[in-house]
Amino acid sequence: MPEFPLEGLALSCRPLGEHDRLLTLLSDSHGLIRLAVPGARRPRSSLAAAVPLAHLHLQVGGNRGLRRVRQLRLLHSYGGLGQQLETLAAAQALAELCLALVADEAPAPGMLGDLLMQLGRLEELVRQPQEAVEALAVAVQGSVHLLALGGYALPLGRCARSGDPLQPPVGDWQWRSSFLPADGLLIGSHSGARLVLNASELALLQRLVRPALPRRRDGVLMAPAVVWLRLLELVACWCDEHLGRRPRAFRLLSNSIAGLFEGGALDGETPP
Repeated sequence: MPEFPLEGLALSCRPLGEHDRLLTLLSDSHGLIRLAVPGARRPRSSLAAAVPLAHLHLQVGGNRGLRRVRQLRLLHSYGGLGQQLETLAAAQALAELCLALVADEAPAPGMLGDLLMQLGRLEELVRQPQEAVEALAVAVQGSVHLLALGGYALPLGRCARSGDPLQPPVGDWQWRSSFLPADGLLIGSHSGARLVLNASELALLQRLVRPALPRRRDGVLMAPAVVWLRLLELVACWCDEHLGRRPRAFRLLSNSIAGLFEGGALDGETPP
């Protein structure tokens, strides 16, 4: 195969041999593609920018076995997300989710663009620090988007058993919806539910399919941190059930956020 250009985001890197790196890249055209980056670990290497969370333009060659990066141009580095634990954990969680969702060397339309959008939002939180819950909200919404793009969308429109529309009556504090990871969301309280949401929580979850984060008119993020922690646990349980695992960075993110608020970590169910 002749050389070809490739644009994508480095999701992970690891040592390969004595001086090389093995790069896992997310791209629209090739989904996940693993590439050898020769000499990337040498001092002053022209390919040293092949590191996690780097948006890259590559020239790739090789027709047998592992393809090799011939040239590299750094489009943007999201390495600054490491300045805050919450933004780094959110970015790592979204990258891990892509690794679980995207097939090797198969087109993944929309996945890269949505991930870059979420990383841009996290980067803005580093430039203009806000409440830590903002990073959590980006991780939850980004996960909802990526799951849908990857073919594992949360079923938010209808009751998984009755088929009735899920129309939460916001303001009715007695109304409940039960989340069963194997099925989805059911109207009412049901035994065996992993989480039980009230009407406001379900309405918030349903809004996450939109491009923008849900905010009040004054620009403040809707819902307190404890609600976003519950939604993160819901997404994590969905991943456990349908992908066989959850991103490990979900725990880092949830424990970091929970440590700033009363209520503890995100290991068990929180009362509605």
